[in-house]
Amino acid sequence: MSSPTLAPSWSVRAFGFASPAGARWTGFGGVLLLVAAVFAGNAGMSGVLPYAGGIAGVGLVVLGWVLVGMAETTVAWLRWTLVLWCGPLLVVPPLFSGDVFSYLAQGAVAARGFDVNVVGPVQALGPASDIVGRVSGYWRETPSPYGPLFGTVERVIAQVSGGNPVAGVALHRLVEVLGLALIVWAVPRLATGSPRVALWLGVLNPLVLWHVVAGVHNDALMLGLMIAGTAIALGAVRDRIRWWPLAGGVLLIALGAEVKLPALVALAAVGTALARRRVTGFLLAGAAMVATFAVVSVAISLLTGHGFSWVSALGTSGQVNSWMAPTNWFGFLTGGIGSLFGLNVTQTMIGVGKIIGYVLTVVGIAVVLHRQWTGRIDAVRSLGLMLAVVVVFGPAVQPWYLLWAAIPLAASLPAGRARAALITLVAVFSVVLPPVGGNFSGRVGLLVLAYVIGLAVVVLTYFGLRKASPIEWQRQP
Repeated sequence: MSSPTLAPSWSVRAFGFASPAGARWTGFGGVLLLVAAVFAGNAGMSGVLPYAGGIAGVGLVVLGWVLVGMAETTVAWLRWTLVLWCGPLLVVPPLFSGDVFSYLAQGAVAARGFDVNVVGPVQALGPASDIVGRVSGYWRETPSPYGPLFGTVERVIAQVSGGNPVAGVALHRLVEVLGLALIVWAVPRLATGSPRVALWLGVLNPLVLWHVVAGVHNDALMLGLMIAGTAIALGAVRDRIRWWPLAGGVLLIALGAEVKLPALVALAAVGTALARRRVTGFLLAGAAMVATFAVVSVAISLLTGHGFSWVSALGTSGQVNSWMAPTNWFGFLTGGIGSLFGLNVTQTMIGVGKIIGYVLTVVGIAVVLHRQWTGRIDAVRSLGLMLAVVVVFGPAVQPWYLLWAAIPLAASLPAGRARAALITLVAVFSVVLPPVGGNFSGRVGLLVLAYVIGLAVVVLTYFGLRKASPIEWQRQP
């Protein structure tokens, strides 16, 4: 018996229709509108239209994504929809974030023979460098916080592109798309319920479009290696232990951690799943995972020539006081109160909040692993919950960090409030960052008008689709 992805009790009353073709082309139209707005803005077009077009484009993609989730589709149909929606975003300049320019600068630093985990772009390339000029002021004097595997990727791209920023961005985007391909392959295999739901919620969502394809974040490479490795490793311990596939999966996870360290928690989920098979004890399985990561880290560090300086640079990203990180709210609040009495304690209290966050992270991971060990949650949900703990209590939070937890949770959460909450979070985080940049100081009226126009386009499209594609729904169990 077929049923819509979203809970019928509220989604049908809210929308009343779901045509797969209409939903697909709504999202594609939104992507095209966003791309057109970006190029119009870059061409010097001023006024309200570029901003309104970008806002409308983002809204149409979110609307199309929700409608796709309500429609009856197949895994293959969703894959082709992802290809369709990603296509135009492959040719736009980096959107929503300029982190890829930091990658280019770090690659140039490494290509010149400097230790990218010790020396920042300004120190190595000079303040007058064109590459440095494109880097956010937060990161111009900051060493790379990434692992040796990604440092090697940065260096190779810098050498191949010859410092050309367009070629460099294209090559980085290619790497992240390859990471996305690994995720697309792995998510249906990890799904504990419907592979279609897992692919729709975990991979087709707007956060992937914005921050993997358009934003060119290296999280895609980390997640691709981690998710693919987890799928292989868990498959190897599901029925009978197959040691070579298990070793291959663990290796991929370890390589993902050599891009960004949070991938390491997947080894905890896999190790616990192995221990539950009673092949080995919990502590012995954990020690084996730690030893594997240590061996891979040493090998990658030595083979790539990066050495071990990356270990001391892991906390670099936490030096920026992210307003989205709950652990920083304590510092902002107490610092604000202190300023009323002439006290400058904000940074000190933010430091205290981060320490509290680290403690809560360790405790949270321990609780999740205990629930997995006792069989109350499966390994995939355990992975998603541990990554959620890492994000929520981490020293820095960005919208694309939600993907760390959203992808495994999309593959494991059953229909109900938890999945509905995840859908809502993805939709909200998809519109947190403005789609088209600009200085709105003194131009608040223009920004408000842009949002009004953009929202009007989305609402009119919704009612047009509803009129053109009515479907009689039946409540499904």
